[in-house]
Amino acid sequence: MVICNSCRYCEGFCAVFPAMEMRRSFSSGDLSYLANLCHDCRGCYYACQYAPPHEFALNLPQTLARLRADTYAEYVWPRPLAAVFQRNGTFVSLLTSLAIALVLILAASLRPSALFTPRPAEPGAFYAVIPEVAMVGVASMTFGFAMLALAMGFRNFWRDTGGGPVVQTRSLLQAFSDVLTLRNLGGGEHGCNNRDEAFSQARRYAHQSMFYGFMLCFASTCTAAFYEHVLGLVAPYRLFSLPVLLGMVGGLGMLLGTAGLMWVKVQADPAPAAKAMLSNDYALLAQLFLAAATGLLLLISRDTRMMGVLLALHLGVILSFFLALPYSKFVHGIYRSAALLRNAAERPTK
Repeated sequence: MVICNSCRYCEGFCAVFPAMEMRRSFSSGDLSYLANLCHDCRGCYYACQYAPPHEFALNLPQTLARLRADTYAEYVWPRPLAAVFQRNGTFVSLLTSLAIALVLILAASLRPSALFTPRPAEPGAFYAVIPEVAMVGVASMTFGFAMLALAMGFRNFWRDTGGGPVVQTRSLLQAFSDVLTLRNLGGGEHGCNNRDEAFSQARRYAHQSMFYGFMLCFASTCTAAFYEHVLGLVAPYRLFSLPVLLGMVGGLGMLLGTAGLMWVKVQADPAPAAKAMLSNDYALLAQLFLAAATGLLLLISRDTRMMGVLLALHLGVILSFFLALPYSKFVHGIYRSAALLRNAAERPTK
C-alpha cells in the first residue's frame, strides 16, 4: 500500500486506490477494509510497473485475495469455527454429501412408500413425502442461525474497520447502487482483465446473472411462504404462478451465472490469483449450481415417480447451503457490501 500510495498510477481503476489515498498509514482494520473493497478485476496487476519481474514483485490482486481470506476467518462467528475456512472446499463438499444423505434417510424412514410413489402435482404433494413440520422447522432453524452468524460477522468487520453508524441516505443509496450494478468489477465500462491485458465484461455479466438469479429464487421462496401462510394456498403451485415463475427464471440465471464464473476462473491467468482460495470459490459455485439444478429438475419431474427423490435431493442441497452459509465464500458478499458502504460514507460529496 505504501508503494501504491507513492505511485498512484492506478487511482482511476477502482474504488480501492482513492480509498487508499485517504490514508498515510494502514492499520489491520484499514487493510481488511481495502482487501474487501477490491473486486479482483486485476487491472492494476497488468498496469503495475512494480509487478514481476520487477524486484518489488508487487502482486496486489493476489495479496488482497489472501488477506480477504484471512478476514473471513477473523470475523467469523462463533470464533471456534474459523478453522473451517482453511479447508473450505473439503468442508462444503462433505457437508453437502452428508446433508443429502441425511434428508434421503429421514424421508425414507418417515414415509418410505412416498419416495417412489407417483402422484400428481396437487396441493400438499411435497408434504406427503416430507412432513411440513420437518421441512419448515429445519429450514427455519438453519436459515435463522445463518442470518445471525452473518450479522455478527458484519458487526465484527464494521467495528474493526472503523466503527460508527452510517446514517446518511446518500451513503446508503450509493452503496446499494454499487452492490447491484457491480460498478467496481472492472472499472465500469472497461471490464476485468481475466486472461491478459484485454478487457472483458464476461465476469461482471456472469456474476450479475448469478446474483439476480439467487435473489429471484429467494423472492420465489418468500412469495410461496406468503401464498401458503397468508392466502392458504399450499405448494406445489401451477406452472405459471408467481412463485414458480420467479424460481424458474432465478434458477436459470443461477445456472448460467455459476457456469460462466467457473469458465472465467478456468480460463483466467493464474499469476494474480490466490491459488489456495480457488477451492473456496469452486465449492460455493458448485453448491449454488446444484441448488438451481436440483430445483429445476424437481419442477420438471414433479408429476413423475422421481418427484420424492428429487425433492429430498433438493432439500439436502439447500440444507447444506444454509449450514455452510456463514462459513463459505458466500461471506464475501457481506464484507464487500460493508466495505462499499464504508467507502460511500467516506467518499467526498460532489
